[in-house]
Amino acid sequence: MRRILGIALAVLLLGGVIAVAVLGGDPAPRTATKTVKGVIGSEKSEYFRDPDVVKALADKGYTVKTETSGSWSMDQLALKEFDFAFPGSSEPAPEIEAAAGVKGAQTTKPFFSPLVVIARSNAAKVLADNGLAKMTGKSSGTLLMTPYLKAADEKRSWQQLSGSAAFAELTGTVFIKTTDPATSNSGALFLAATSNVANGNNVVSDQAGIDRTAPLMQKLISVQGALEPSTDDPFRAFISGSGEPLILAYESQVAALLQQKQAPGDMVVLYPDTTVNSPHTFVPISENAKELGSLLATDPKLRELAIRHGFRPQNGVPNFTAATSAHAAYLNPELTGIRQVSAPTVKILMALAARAKG
Repeated sequence: MRRILGIALAVLLLGGVIAVAVLGGDPAPRTATKTVKGVIGSEKSEYFRDPDVVKALADKGYTVKTETSGSWSMDQLALKEFDFAFPGSSEPAPEIEAAAGVKGAQTTKPFFSPLVVIARSNAAKVLADNGLAKMTGKSSGTLLMTPYLKAADEKRSWQQLSGSAAFAELTGTVFIKTTDPATSNSGALFLAATSNVANGNNVVSDQAGIDRTAPLMQKLISVQGALEPSTDDPFRAFISGSGEPLILAYESQVAALLQQKQAPGDMVVLYPDTTVNSPHTFVPISENAKELGSLLATDPKLRELAIRHGFRPQNGVPNFTAATSAHAAYLNPELTGIRQVSAPTVKILMALAARAKG
């Protein structure tokens, strides 16, 4: 009897295997079918390393490997070794396309992030008390660009600002720590915004505009000393309690930190009242990555995960607002009171960066 039951069970199991094969079923989990390699800005590293993002991409047939680079130096890489490039804004994209030999490629802008200045609470208080910033709460406010740039032009020190004597850590020239504007997207867009203000609230578009604004741009950059290649290191230094009292960052870095319930420490988020948004732009280089940009932009799961990492999906303000509602003390989801301006051309912006660095 046991032998008969064993034979019957074996027949049933074999029949199941045959049925799966005939009906096209796949009892195993779906695995990625394409492996693509991309060069990305460092601000997106954690997004692509997230196991949930890895799984979501695998479910759509992709294994994505990445290397990081400053957005404005990606065109100097051996781009034929990559399937895609993903700089932090749209401005470097044409240069990347030309260098990769894919001019006219169908680029995609899956998400964006405005620039912010993160400040120690004491530094934010002193700025506000001296009319360089306006607080909207204990942990958030607006950096007033015109008075701030006037102070920078005068090379004003913290000691010259009223109330700073109470805070021993506030010494030396007042400045915002940025990244290298010649290679890094955040540093370049900081010059785009500040040069706009310095140029009478107009985009710098010619040599006269460069000559007019370059002396101030040079003061903003030269005071910093060594320049970082990406926003990641200065941001991590700030969160760890070291670094300068004023740091340029992406809003996405702050929003990701808060959503992941990491302690923000002594942090105040100041939104510059004039800013250039940063639409992260996907440039496909090989056929294998051609559809990946659209997938990042439209797939509901990947859009949800982008928000979790602090990015604002295109046409996704309500989703971003809802996801970050618990952190309204730090963030400005609607970008209320913020003037958004265009960046100069790549040629103009790189000329400004060169003049700024001396």
